[in-house]
Order: sequence, then structure tokens, then C-alpha cells
Amino acid sequence: MEQTISRVEVDGKTVELPIKKAALGANVIDMRTLQAQTGLLSFDPGFISTASCETKITYIDGDAGVLLHRGYPIDQLAEHSDYLEVCYLLLHGELPTAAQKQDFDDRVTHHTMVHEQMTRFFQGFRRDAHPMSIMVASVGALSAFYHDSTDIFDPHQRMIASMRLIAKAPTLAAMAHKYSIGQPFNYPRNDLDYASNFLHMCFSVPTEPYAQNPIVSRALDRIFILHADLAQVASTSTVRLAGSSGADPFACIAAGVASLWGPSHGGANEAVLRMLAEIGSPDRIPHFLARAKDKSDPFRLMGFGHRIYKNYDPRAKIMQRTAREALAELNASDPLLDVALELERIALSDDYFVSRRLFPNIDFYSGIILKAMGFPTSMFPALFAVARTVGWVAQWKEMIEDPKLRMGHPSQLYVGEPQREYKPIEVREAEVLPPS
Repeated sequence: MEQTISRVEVDGKTVELPIKKAALGANVIDMRTLQAQTGLLSFDPGFISTASCETKITYIDGDAGVLLHRGYPIDQLAEHSDYLEVCYLLLHGELPTAAQKQDFDDRVTHHTMVHEQMTRFFQGFRRDAHPMSIMVASVGALSAFYHDSTDIFDPHQRMIASMRLIAKAPTLAAMAHKYSIGQPFNYPRNDLDYASNFLHMCFSVPTEPYAQNPIVSRALDRIFILHADLAQVASTSTVRLAGSSGADPFACIAAGVASLWGPSHGGANEAVLRMLAEIGSPDRIPHFLARAKDKSDPFRLMGFGHRIYKNYDPRAKIMQRTAREALAELNASDPLLDVALELERIALSDDYFVSRRLFPNIDFYSGIILKAMGFPTSMFPALFAVARTVGWVAQWKEMIEDPKLRMGHPSQLYVGEPQREYKPIEVREAEVLPPS
């Protein structure tokens, strides 16, 4: 097949760069020889127009509102699958057989306990420590407790580390929650599914039985599915960059947790709740929409628009239905949901927002569901981290197993001072101080 190339003219010289074909989406210009041929570098702050890797895991078409995991649409997975089956799919590339799923579920379930000494590790935090600060530290500390699975060049150890991370992330998040509210830790239960076990660890207390609600568990499981992976977002790129140096998997995932903590990433659903609370009631929506249109007003419509999706986020449609089901089951008539539904209706009929493709995203509804389940807003990014762990692990594993792996080393456009000579401090002072 004839190779497709891109021709670039630099200082009268024409250089040729190969074009790599994508299975879906935009093709890419292979820029690896650009500097060698021209002495120039590409400039792309935020890497918006840069493909940093080859991947077979997740595909996104933001314009069409499409999200595929290994080729499967997210709405089909959220409707028919469960979170651990999606984990298997992301890790292995195919949906499991019944026997494979049973084995995978069992292995995750029997890895959910953490080393008992980690309970003492938690005692070092202040009682009011943010759950995400605890998550960053405790996930990174796993390598100190499970050093038998840190050899990234051993396929068996890579898989053990992957299973441990997926299994122990909810345990650590639940421990962070319990610690922040002063309640005793709950051990995981092997007779519960992934989401139900997490709810048990977060909300059961020793003094009374905890009743599992399958509708609520299914809603949480679906939230986990919808957050499992989203290609090369900031936290995933962080995991890949950290992993490219050969760092152990626990350190790499801890780096991803730290990146996720940012309010523009994992804290967005908390910002939506604050906005809905500020609006207060449906009759105040027109006033706040007018403020959102005013560029001089600092108010922003949170939960609308997306860095990637320029159409209706397919996950948001599923999340809206899940919110209705969960709140109905919990008999939680949350006034914020009434505000959210009316805000969505008005905004989607307003040409200002439609023409700018500001559609509701997944964060618009997820916070309402988590709040109704009893999670404080400080736990929202920790829940996101639990769900996204499998995406990070799958992306890390794919990168490590790539024979073309190179350590990440982004270049820069230096705009500082040119080279200058060092001057002793007495000379510097004499130059800046007026004569006496």
C-alpha cells in the first residue's frame, strides 16, 4: 500500500512526514523526525492537537457524542454489563466467557482486603484530612505493602498488581470516608458484588444491620462503568507519563489520583451541586442563565459543555435516567434535581447554549445521585478515582507492553533570559543601589 505523507515547507526546503492511519477518528502526522529534518519542534500547549500514544482501549468522537470501549458503545455496556465485566474488557480486550467472568470476579473479590498494617498508616492523618489526600498517599503506599508485584517487566506481576489496584481502590476510598467521619473501618465482604461491597464498607456500622438496596447498588455500578475510562485525559496521561519512566504501578496510579483531584477534572460534579444550590429554585433559573451569558459576570454554568464532547455526552443521558431511578428508590425528593431538570430543559431550548454546543455532561447528574446515596461532596473525586482505576491500569499495562515504549519527555518553547554571566553579590548590589 502506498504510504501517505504530509509535506511541510521550511525555509524553502520541503520535508515529508508520514501520516498514520487511525481505525476510527482523525489520522495523525508522525512528527518524530520533524526536529531531525528541520531543527524545529511543534508547539501544542495542553497537547490538544497531539496524539501521545497508540491505543486500542477507548475511542471518543466528541462531535458525534460517541464513546467506545474496545469497540463497544458505552450505552450498551451501561445497560447490559456490570462494572467488573467492563474491567475485564478494558484489561483483556474482549468480553469474558461465563467461566472467565466468574474467575475474574472471584479474583477481584478475594483481593479487596488491604494489609492490616495499613490501618495504622491511616492513623497518621489528621481527622479532617480530605479523602483524596488520603487516597493519594494510601494508593502510593501499596507498593510498600505489596512489593511482590512491582516488577513491571514480569507479566504475572503486572496482572497481580492490576487486580490488586482494582480490588483495593474501593477499600481504601471507604477507609478514607470512615476515617474522615470518625467511624470504624469495615472489612470487605466476599459475598457482595463490587458496588454493594463498597456501599457496605462506606455506610454499615457495627451497631446495626445494613440493608443492601439492589437498585442503589446497580446505580452505583453504572456510575463506575460510566467513569471507567475516557482516553488520554489529564489523569490518564499522567499515569502514562509516570509509567514511562519505569515507576511501579502503584506509584503511577497514585499520580493519576493526584491529577484527578483537580477541580477541573474529578471535582466537577461537586461544582455542579454548588451551582444548583446557588440557583436554589427553578424560578431563579432565567436570572442565572442571563448571568452565564454575560462575559463580565464570573458566574459559569457548571456541568454544561465538555473538553471533548461537542455534542450531548452519551454518558449524561444514562446518568439522567439513573438519577431518576435512584432518587425514586431512595424516596429522595431532592429539590436540586428539580432545578437540574428545569435548567437542562431551558438551556437546551436556548439558542445561545445550543449554538455553542453546551450540552449537559456526566457531572451534571452524578453529584445529585451520590449526594442522595449519602456521600459527602468531599468523597466525589474519591469515587471517581475508584471507577477510573481500571482505565488507568489498562492504559498503563498497554503502554508497558508496547515494544516501542519510550520515556515521556515533552519539549518546550523557552522564552526566558539568554545566557548571561554570574556576578558576585557585591557587584549586583552596587548595580542596583543608588550611591550614598
